[in-house]
Amino acid sequence: MKKLLLGAVGLVAMGISAPASAADLPARPYTKAPPPMVAPIYDWSGVYIGINGGGGWSHKCWDLASNAFIPGGVVTTFTPPVAEGCHDASGGTVGGQIGYRWQANSWVFGVEAQGNWADFKGSNPSLFFTPTLVTPGFSNQSRIDAFGLFTGQVGYAWNNVLLYVKGSAAVTGDKYTTFTIPAGLLVDSARDTRWGGVVGAGVEYGFAPNWSVAVEYDHLFMGTHNVDFSTPAGLFSATDRIRQDIDLATVRINYRWGGPVIGKF
Repeated sequence: MKKLLLGAVGLVAMGISAPASAADLPARPYTKAPPPMVAPIYDWSGVYIGINGGGGWSHKCWDLASNAFIPGGVVTTFTPPVAEGCHDASGGTVGGQIGYRWQANSWVFGVEAQGNWADFKGSNPSLFFTPTLVTPGFSNQSRIDAFGLFTGQVGYAWNNVLLYVKGSAAVTGDKYTTFTIPAGLLVDSARDTRWGGVVGAGVEYGFAPNWSVAVEYDHLFMGTHNVDFSTPAGLFSATDRIRQDIDLATVRINYRWGGPVIGKF
């Protein structure tokens, strides 16, 4: 009987001491949940301005439509025009661009105006005015000294990488000259401002929140123009029908206002 009484007392004592032992344990430390991951999203929206530089190649073909064999005198018309030959005019270019883009999801739309100085030069001996025993031959020379592009753009962005196409209007400033062979004396010259079309494509990389670099290719369709030539004395000498197209390859750097890098949870 005494053993049963002692066992009951022991169980009661253990029950009383258990809560006290749990209260003596240290509190569980509180751990703050880590912040959610933020994925940077590059926004191409905003006004931008930049510079560009590279090279260009122009293919030109001259056909003689009319000629005053004595400058200022009787004009002989050729129907159809007589081929004088073709040449490539190539060289460097540098200029600037300004534009605006707006982004809708991954699609990017924009407008841009670009103006460049250029030095695309080339020449070929005329197939019509060839040297004889009594007359010199002629060399036809062309030079593009400026061009402008006025385009709309559509692109698709993979965050800070943008692939785009562009197109619309182009204008060029051309100078044409004819020299004697082999003396190199000026025979006549002309200037021509020519409008045409342009299509192009490029890829642009945003390397900082408001800075980007791009490479771009453009093809200009400048068509055929009748160009009137005059002698150094200002007398009419000839009309040539000149066909022209141009290829451009440039590297561009842009700075953009608006459209910072934003976070997406």
